[in-house]
Amino acid sequence: MGNKKKIRVDLRKNRSKPPRKRDWSADNDDALSGERVRAKGELSRKRTIIQDGDTAPGAVDMPAVDVASCLSGRILRVHGLASVVQTQDGRRLRCAVRRLLKTLATDERSVLAVGDHVWIRPSGGDEGFIERVEPRHGILTRASRGREHVLVANVDQVVIVMSLAEPELKPHLLDRYLASAEQGGITPIICLNKVDLVDPVQFQPLIGCYSQLGIVTFLTSAATATGVDRLRKCLIDRETVFAGQSGVGKSSLLNAIQPRLGLEVREVSEATQKGKHTTTTAQLLQLDFGGWVVDTPGIRQFELWDVLPEELEGFFREFRPYVALCGYPDCTHTHEDRCAVKEAVIRRQISERRYASYIGMFTGKLEGS
Repeated sequence: MGNKKKIRVDLRKNRSKPPRKRDWSADNDDALSGERVRAKGELSRKRTIIQDGDTAPGAVDMPAVDVASCLSGRILRVHGLASVVQTQDGRRLRCAVRRLLKTLATDERSVLAVGDHVWIRPSGGDEGFIERVEPRHGILTRASRGREHVLVANVDQVVIVMSLAEPELKPHLLDRYLASAEQGGITPIICLNKVDLVDPVQFQPLIGCYSQLGIVTFLTSAATATGVDRLRKCLIDRETVFAGQSGVGKSSLLNAIQPRLGLEVREVSEATQKGKHTTTTAQLLQLDFGGWVVDTPGIRQFELWDVLPEELEGFFREFRPYVALCGYPDCTHTHEDRCAVKEAVIRRQISERRYASYIGMFTGKLEGS
């Protein structure tokens, strides 16, 4: 821990404003009856904390801890108000969150995420309190009801699992996962699962498209063990998150990689051809051959968090050689003439389907979500 200093931090509001009665008549005085004179909400929700001086720029302001009385660990699972934390000596403690951390004003849906490195204060037995969350790197995040949902933190790579059938492949959803991986600074690996249910020849152009971008892409099947050995080699001594929609076979693949995990699996619904959310919470799992993996719940919609339309071009690798050649410095590559990106699409130097994904993200239309 570095030098300590006192800072003022914002806290969340105690409560939100109650909705007004649906009476819009001119003589309705109910709207004024609830007004207060004392400062409430944002004006009064502040607190002074002692913070370590070496906190990373842009990180959430966290209180300092007494390392003599606390233990460092990592979050394996988050269950509502409690989390399972594994300490450096291998012990697992069920920990509640310090009230100050829960009330810090952030854009995140929860102050904790699976994979977080934390400091905990033991409270006796196998329980404790989470006192501090260390700055993160390598995150996979999405937008959820206007807030940031951090799916996992502190990972090296993401295996994006997409099924070729049952449910059907959604390339535009795959492209949003790839953009989120670029945003979070993690290496993407594309895993096209359930190859035993289709003719793989028809998907070779898709595989070639992503392989040309330098993204490792291969076919797998948990049922026939196709590609499982190759996938296992990619996980050795790495920290990996498995992500994808419900029913694509994330848990089945992990069971094939390491049967001792014993993760629960279910069949895809015949009526809707959608998964049934067998995995309900993300969990960090240790692999026998070295490394860690995170099995995440299936997500049917994936929207990027805190990304301006003008920033999207940076998440498409194939755009980069052409952006500087556009006729306008603020070209959005949507409607402008003299756009080098659009010309590259016409010349088939950029995939037309990938460009359609870019347009969908730029306009906010979640096609194939």
